[in-house]
Amino acid sequence: MVPENRFKTEQEAFWAGEFGNEYVSRNQGQRLVAGNLALFSKILSASERVGSVIEFGANVGLNLIALKQLLPDAEFSAIEINANASSELEKLGYVKVYRQSILEFESKENYDLALIKGVLIHIHPDMLPEVYDRLYQASARYICLVEYYNPTPVSVPYRGHSERLYKRDFAGEMLDRFPDLKLASYGFSYHRDRNFPQDDLTWFLLEKK
Repeated sequence: MVPENRFKTEQEAFWAGEFGNEYVSRNQGQRLVAGNLALFSKILSASERVGSVIEFGANVGLNLIALKQLLPDAEFSAIEINANASSELEKLGYVKVYRQSILEFESKENYDLALIKGVLIHIHPDMLPEVYDRLYQASARYICLVEYYNPTPVSVPYRGHSERLYKRDFAGEMLDRFPDLKLASYGFSYHRDRNFPQDDLTWFLLEKK
């Protein structure tokens, strides 16, 4: 177990510890993978020639399991702060796992697609520019953000905790920060979708010009 005082923020320690372990237990199952298959088939339809993927904050790999079915020949990597989740990721057998905070990750290679889903909302706002930079540096072409959207920054209570969930225009901030990024596509997944519900997530596919 990584000591909590190693981390830069309270949010990192939160997800590396017991709450993160409970999240691993809650988020399992083929229904979640099916929803991800529907989601990523839409996202990938706006891309081309994706042969490598890295996911920032992959948890147990439900996104990567779906992407492996859609991109069977691709290479997959993942960054995960929680030890229990990292162990589950390694069991998949086809994912190179970096057991660390995304705020510590230094990309030594570029990936066709850098993905982050349901993670930026849990990053302390002061650290977002650093995460944006790491996503950008890791990407050879595409960056995919799948998060809760709000036109202005707002903090929302999360399972009885404060300062653990934030909504904002993450994609807009990245487009402003990196002039060579363009919006390739975007969409919304509704929690009342009759077949493939997601948690009211807005996705954005950004592309380097």
